[in-house]
Amino acid sequence: METKTYAGIPEEFAKLEHAKIVLIPVPYDGTSTWQKGADKGPKAFLEASENMELYDIETDSEIYKQGIYLADAVTENTSPENMVDAVHEVTKKYINKNKFVTVFGGEHSISIGTIRAFNEMFPSLTVLHIDAHADLRKSYEGSSCNHACAVYEASQNTNLIQVGIRSMDIKEKSIMNLDKTYFAHDMAIDDSWMDSAIDQMTENVFITFDLDAFDPSVLPSTGTPEPGGLLWYETMDFLKQVFTEKNVVGFDIVELCPNEIDKSSDFLAAKLYYKMLSYKFQNDTIEDDYDSAYNDRSLTNNLSKFKEEDDY
Repeated sequence: METKTYAGIPEEFAKLEHAKIVLIPVPYDGTSTWQKGADKGPKAFLEASENMELYDIETDSEIYKQGIYLADAVTENTSPENMVDAVHEVTKKYINKNKFVTVFGGEHSISIGTIRAFNEMFPSLTVLHIDAHADLRKSYEGSSCNHACAVYEASQNTNLIQVGIRSMDIKEKSIMNLDKTYFAHDMAIDDSWMDSAIDQMTENVFITFDLDAFDPSVLPSTGTPEPGGLLWYETMDFLKQVFTEKNVVGFDIVELCPNEIDKSSDFLAAKLYYKMLSYKFQNDTIEDDYDSAYNDRSLTNNLSKFKEEDDY
């Protein structure tokens, strides 16, 4: 039986030992409170990826040739806490292998584990949170590992910057750093938010991207769609700047809630993932020394800087 690979790429580009990139699917939907189905997101994303052109026109690149290893899915679902622990463990394992680690959910609670792993491995981490929702509750429905709590821990332990927010509970306002929060209604009339947000970032950046950040006219297939969201080209413009000016150390994408009628959302998620990789690796050659450079810059430096205190 033929081995499954990301986007159906040839085996030579899908082997762990040669791949620069690792993709971890997390089909989890244990705490969502409205539309269920985010657990089916990784499968829909992978199926759409198989039907996507692998040459990126904008960056004039074929990033899959850098090597993309499709890891086994994290299927732990006995409790939100156990899921977070499992995601944290697997993410950290692949970071320790000097891979560029990416994760595809699943609901947003999976990001608690990914962010925790990256924060332990990279000094002075900025978490760029692109989302319609603040997700800053300390706990919700009896758990601190609920999707509504996705970046609470990051707000306490990292330099958290939030972009696209347009839905929140008033209690979250006391936790939110308003100077580092970019609300959708302000972004719509003033595009200076891009430069401002990037100026607030430290060198190492992890991106957590909730697909409901997009306007529902662009991506309707998500668990909690909110009107007034981001459009495609402004989002790509922002991401391209972040990848160009900062050291993006990894990212996750969450909250694809596929349905049989609309396949465009699945394809957008596939394209977004590949675009982000293209922005990261467009200037890399196939036979370069990326692994050692990445290790030297981010992992080895961490040995001396691990958990040093910074004022953001």
